[in-house]
Order: sequence, then structure tokens, then C-alpha cells
Amino acid sequence: MSAAPVAERERDAPLLPGLCRLLAAAVPLLGIGWLLDLPLRLGFAVLLAEFVSVMAGVVTALALLVKPGPGVPRALDPWLALVSAAVWWWAAWNHEAWLLDVGNRGAEKWLPAVLAILLLIEAMRRHCGLAITLLVAGFFLYGLVGWLVPPPLEAARIAPDRLVLYLYSDVNGIPGIVLKVASTIVLAFILLGTLMNATGASAFFTDLAMALMGRRRGGPAKVAVVASSLFGTVNGTTVGNIMSTGIVTIPLMRRAGFPPRFAAAVEAVASNGGQIMPPIMGTTAFLIAEFLQIPYTEVVLAAALPAILYYLVLFAQIDRYALRYGIRGLEPDAVPALAATLRKGWLYLLPLGVLLYFLFWLGYNPGKSALYAAGVLLAAGVWREPRLLLPGRLFAMLRDAGESLVPLLLICAGAGVVIGVVQITGVGFSLVLVLAEIGRSAGLLPMLLVTAGIAILLGMGMPTSAVYVVLSVILAPALVRMEVPAIAAHLFIFYFGLLSMLTPPVAIASYVAGNLAGANLWQTSTSALRLALAGYLVPFLFVYEPALVLQAAPLAVLVTFACASVAGLVLAAALEPVGSARGARNLPARLALAALALAVGAAPVWLGAGVETLFALAALVTLGALLRGRKVQPVETAR
Repeated sequence: MSAAPVAERERDAPLLPGLCRLLAAAVPLLGIGWLLDLPLRLGFAVLLAEFVSVMAGVVTALALLVKPGPGVPRALDPWLALVSAAVWWWAAWNHEAWLLDVGNRGAEKWLPAVLAILLLIEAMRRHCGLAITLLVAGFFLYGLVGWLVPPPLEAARIAPDRLVLYLYSDVNGIPGIVLKVASTIVLAFILLGTLMNATGASAFFTDLAMALMGRRRGGPAKVAVVASSLFGTVNGTTVGNIMSTGIVTIPLMRRAGFPPRFAAAVEAVASNGGQIMPPIMGTTAFLIAEFLQIPYTEVVLAAALPAILYYLVLFAQIDRYALRYGIRGLEPDAVPALAATLRKGWLYLLPLGVLLYFLFWLGYNPGKSALYAAGVLLAAGVWREPRLLLPGRLFAMLRDAGESLVPLLLICAGAGVVIGVVQITGVGFSLVLVLAEIGRSAGLLPMLLVTAGIAILLGMGMPTSAVYVVLSVILAPALVRMEVPAIAAHLFIFYFGLLSMLTPPVAIASYVAGNLAGANLWQTSTSALRLALAGYLVPFLFVYEPALVLQAAPLAVLVTFACASVAGLVLAAALEPVGSARGARNLPARLALAALALAVGAAPVWLGAGVETLFALAALVTLGALLRGRKVQPVETAR
């Protein structure tokens, strides 16, 4: 073994590993303490911004210790970590006093602010990738010199000391809404996800998906859809979901006869869709609720029907593909029995019941609800394996949760820079005017296309929550000015920020899944685009017809969803035709089906709301015609 790899591993190893483990465990413990109101119970009055600043200090210090930075001497990292923790804790200690002394911007304020922001950007550079780091640094630079930019993007001239103090200590800056949500609600759900892996609940849900779908036509691909949607809604990361479930489902799909590029595409699309799937939606639902100042349950209910359509079309395409190529389900001995699976792991269903009970029935804070569910899950795990209560095991779970939170909390802190600059400079208002002018001069559709393109472009390579935060400040207000309902506007940008994970040329989700499957990455990406096509169309539908996000009377909601569902099935037929080899390649017929799908799906928009019964009947007739002849013998080999 050469000396170079050994030296490289030593450089990449965390400095002060014992301290790093303690800091990692401290991150979820701080969040748990806040959610359980421990400061008040102990007689301390702690403001939210003070708690968030303390959390920022712990996370940035940990980030600087754990991972080296290119071009930075490793021996300097402990000092950088110490300074980072000190300046953020300085802000927490002085927060109340500074609220009463806004006019004073002395060096004891602005110098720690500069150090805190620069060290935050450095920590992001090490952990979050170049794209999001450059975006945050670019907005910070824009806040300093944006007044030199020509109109319409000219910024108000802000004194540098005022800017850095605003970002450092104001609740509209870094210690604001986004980092608050991440440090409490998102933290609780990350802890719940960590416990699912540690207690065996993740394996139970995979087995449950296998028992439900494994023996059906194309069963392994359907298992991937069910398992990935379940995991994706909790863990909130497409790539992490692919790496968790794809290592099981992709080999299963390949053994069943699915080609590598199709297997990888199914996993990528299913994992990506987990973040639009209620009840948790990859934690972005909490951010949407905070921005709109509406109950979390309202966001989840509004997002339910579009998510069902997304998975309906994906399921239908998989089923038709399997029918076309004669891909059967798994052999009976390879599929766990449903009764045995439930008998073995029914305890793991209790935490989900507890979560839904506290969220939807009692209306509790989502973070507390997740903590209670995590407590029940831990109890269920201990019932199965008492060794989980050993201090070492508990500490390891807290440490793992803390380490997984580091990049997310850094991104949310960086999002505070973006939000703060947009608000203090007034550039957000300028962007709203530019987009609103596009809408007035060219119409709503061109404006939506521009907005979708910007969302996909900015989202490439960035986590979904970060994309949503940036776009909700920049783009959503312009859509609202065009009389788009606020919930539809925010879900629109959320969808297209998420779809950047599947859109070439970056298409990170497709590339990660393709690498697992040993498939051609470009072929995987194009297959994923076809499978996820509903995700690109549904947002336009719920903007034009808000009934799909429950912004209408129940009958209109029912008819709109029925039309959209039938349209989705017709679209699946156009994308994955079944029949003779010649007929399957009949392009004019497929284009006609696609046009029919668009016409049926948009019927409530272009024909109005007075003919609900007619549309319901037309939808049923179309569905009946679509389902005819499904018992077609395969005539091709899967390619």
C-alpha cells in the first residue's frame, strides 16, 4: 500500500474525533430540548433566535472539524471551529441587549458578524457543494455592491456594517425562519428516520412492499415505487433514498428482466417523488407552511392529489412496460408472506399511527409529533432488541442523526443569507416586477414556463429544501400577483425545483441510480424523464385549475381529479403502448393519445365548471376504452 492514500485518509479523518462525536450528538439533543420546552421548565427564558444562534455555532464548528477544506492547513481547522462557535454564541448571548441598541454598529458587533458569515460559507464549501456555496456567496456579494448593478436588478445601497449585522442577528437573516424550522421540525424527522434504520423499521417496510407488490406483474419495479415513496417522504433526500432502497430494488428489477437503464430510472423517479408524498413530504411541507403562515395539515392535504397523480402515472407505465415485455413478478419463495411480515413487524406501524394522530387529530406541532413517534418507535425497537437501550447504542443513534443534519443545517443557514439580502436590498420586489411584466405582456403560460425553467436551472445540484427557500422568496410572489393561489404558486416552484434532480444535463438522481445499475447514464436520464412526465405537467394543471390542490368546492375537486387521473392513464398508454410490435411503434397513434390525455386532463379548465357530470361520464368512458385489451401477449424483448 502506497503512502499517498494513507496520508490522504489521515487528512480526511476528523480532527479531535471525540469532540466531533460529542458535537454531533449535541445537535439533536439541543433540538429535542427546545421542542420539549426544557429551557422554560428549568426556569430560563430563551428566545428562539438565541437558540438558533447556539445551534449555528455547534454545527459550523462541527463542520469545520469533520471535513478538511482544500487550500486550508488542517492545523488551522480547530481554531476556525473555535472562532465560529464563539462568534455565534456571542450573538446568542447579546441578542436581547442588541435588540435595544439597534443604532450602535460598533466593531464588537460587525467584526463577529463578518467572521460568522465567512466561516459559514467556508463550512458550506466543504459540505454542501460548490453550486449552493457560490449562490450564497454571490447573494452576499450582491448585498454589498448590488447598487452598482443596472436596473431592473439594481439594489438599494446598504452600508456594509448594517448588512452583515442584519444577516448575523436579525430574525429575517441567518437566525430566521428557515434555520428555525430545520433546527426543530426537520431535526425531529431526521431523528425519526435514523431510528427507523437502527430499529429495523426500514427493513420491515421494505418487506411489506415486497409482500404487497412482489408477485404482481413487474413486481420488483412496483416494490421500488412503494418502498421509495415511503422512505422518501421521511428522509427528504433523493440521493439518500436511492442509496437506501436502490441497493435492494435495482438488482431485483434486473433479475426480473427489466433492463438496467429502466430499473435505474424507476428508482430515481420513485425516490424523487417521495418528497412530494404526504404526510411528511421530505420536510419541505413544514417550510411551505411557515412561509404561508397556514396549518401544516392544509399543506399536506393540498399536496395529496398531485402526488397521487405522479405515482399513478409512474405505476401505470411500469405495469404497461411489464405487460409489453412479459415481465412477471417474483417467484413465491422470493416474496415474504404478508401475514408473516405483519406478524413480525406490526409494532413498527404504531409510530406512524402516533405521528398521524398527533399531527392531524390533535393538531400538535409537527416537531413534537415526530418526537413522540420516535419515542414509540424506540420503545418498539427495544421490545424487539433490548440492547438498543445500551448507552453506546443510544449515543450512536444521536451521533448519526447529528452528522446527517450538518449539511442540511448549513444550507438552511445559507438560505438565511439569501432571504436577508433579498429583503434588505429590495431586489425581490424588482424580480417580482420583471416576472409580472412577462405575465402581463405574454400571458400566464409563458410566465409559468420561465418560472419553471429558472427553478430547474437554480435547482440543479442543490437540495430540494434549499431550492424551495430561494425560489419562494424570488418567484412565488410574482405568481401570486398573477392571481395564482398562494398554495398553488408555492407547490409549483417546489415541484420544478425537485424535478431538477431528474432533468439533464445534471440529473443527479438519474446518474446515482444509473451508477448503481451499471446503466448508461444518458439513457437512464431520458427514461426517467419519460417516467416522470406527469410531474412536469401536473403543476401547470393545478395552477390553472386550483381544485386539484383543494382550492374549490368538493364536486369540482372530485371532477378535476377524475379527469386528471384518466388523463394520466391515457398518457401512460401513449408513453408505453401495448400491442403488436408495429402498433407499439405507431407514432401518430401515440401522439393522438397524448393529445387526448392533455384534452381530458385540462377539460375542467377549458370547458368550465358547469358540466361536471358530463366530464365524469366522459372520463369513465375513456377509462373503459383504455382498459380494453390489457391481456395482450408480449411480443418484444425488454430493451
